[in-house]
Amino acid sequence: MKVEKVFGLILVALVAILVIPAVPAHSESVLVIGTTDKISKLDPAFAYDFFTWEIFNNIDEGLLKYVPGTLKIVPGLAESYSVSEDGLVYTIKLRPGLKFTDGTPLTAKVVKWSIERVARLGYDVSWFVTDFVKKIEVVDDLTLKIVLKQPVAFFPAILTLPPYMPVSPKAYPENEVVDSTVSIGPYKIADWKRDEYLILEANPNYYGKPPKTKKVIIKFYKDATTLRLAIEKGEIDIAWRTLNPVDIIDLEKNPNLNVIKVPGPYIRYVVINVRSHPLDNVLVRRALAAAIDRAEIASKIFLGLVTPLYSMIPAGMWSHVDCFKDAYGPGPNIELAKKLLKEAGYSEKNKLKIELWYTPTHYGDTEVDLAQLLKQQWERTGLIEVMIKSAEWGTYTDYIERGVMPVFLLGWYPDYIDPDDYIAPFMAAGNRMGSYYESTAVDGLVLKARTTLKRDLRTIYYIELQGILANDVPFIPLFQGQLVMVTKKNVKGVVLDATMLFRYWLVYKA
Repeated sequence: MKVEKVFGLILVALVAILVIPAVPAHSESVLVIGTTDKISKLDPAFAYDFFTWEIFNNIDEGLLKYVPGTLKIVPGLAESYSVSEDGLVYTIKLRPGLKFTDGTPLTAKVVKWSIERVARLGYDVSWFVTDFVKKIEVVDDLTLKIVLKQPVAFFPAILTLPPYMPVSPKAYPENEVVDSTVSIGPYKIADWKRDEYLILEANPNYYGKPPKTKKVIIKFYKDATTLRLAIEKGEIDIAWRTLNPVDIIDLEKNPNLNVIKVPGPYIRYVVINVRSHPLDNVLVRRALAAAIDRAEIASKIFLGLVTPLYSMIPAGMWSHVDCFKDAYGPGPNIELAKKLLKEAGYSEKNKLKIELWYTPTHYGDTEVDLAQLLKQQWERTGLIEVMIKSAEWGTYTDYIERGVMPVFLLGWYPDYIDPDDYIAPFMAAGNRMGSYYESTAVDGLVLKARTTLKRDLRTIYYIELQGILANDVPFIPLFQGQLVMVTKKNVKGVVLDATMLFRYWLVYKA
């Protein structure tokens, strides 16, 4: 649940204590990565989270893919592709002789089946297919045509994503999601114990260059503190999502480690269920937006490692405007919040009572502090009473799907590098992010922005959509982050770019 430019700290998390087969962490033929993140479901028809997509990008491959360190898109499992003049038909020719790790050949029929399976199962990621694809035709064993509903400027980027990564019909059932270790990319899964370890080995049948490190072990840590200790003690070669801000600052002083920080398209925000009373009153939602102090969040919780954000489209990306600053000021605007709440019928004796939910590990140890500070900021109005609740990530995502939580914290890593990916998943029709926000006018604008190929016209539409976002407030942007990774000095080949893809196969130890 995936998914660029001038951004803040990556805080993601979870898992258990590890019990993993003895492999010498110091071996140059083995790369050991530590994380507090976890795998949701090893099924591209279901998974929609940053870390599971990262695994897919290392064990599988898209029809198209990015050249590392750039935004250039080139053929992946496809040998070549062409686009019709009207932009509606993508003709894709597959590389011959490719096989999944269970021996199943990759054919056009398998690709069609895989993509249609994503749409048929109907989980969150299905929109990557159903929003764009009209039909898929098999031309021959190695050729297929994807016919779009309308031209989409960024569709090649969509073809790089896990929902378009073909899977083996022998390994994945037609009508249910499963965890499967069958793959077709640079690595294959040698062993996996959920929330403890994942062992990857170079896939000998991969068509491309073999990985620079043949074996990668991913160790899952229960929190940022144990992850920090692991990199300091040399138990792991790389600490990757997530470390506490204070730990990052301290580790920069360690002469035995490298701290890598690069701009990233990561954003954090508040989600409001607009169907939930009293949040169905737009005055209440606007009051919550007005009372937030983003600068205090950035400095007090994240020690200046994140940047206040006033739109769902990150600063630095074309078409971004500070729509929430324009509407409510830089914040906090307590007087405006009070005025709006009183208009909505609330007072010191009749306070607005809301639940604020967070997940304690997925975004790191700072998440509880973020929730507590938001509670303080809202209660400074004197007209709001906040009850904080939490749930672990698996339950949290289920609650999002079911609309259980009225107000909750979430984060977004881009699926593709385009303003559409920060607007359509949130504002277009459908319960994609738990807000239940719907607007026929917005749907029309999103469609225009997607199908218009000229950037200047698309910019006009996205500016208008951001204005609607600040007016209707189904989401409240908080801050944007940066990618942070800590490695041993001898770790080489790390490439982090705007796609936020961490390609294990490029990394090696000198």
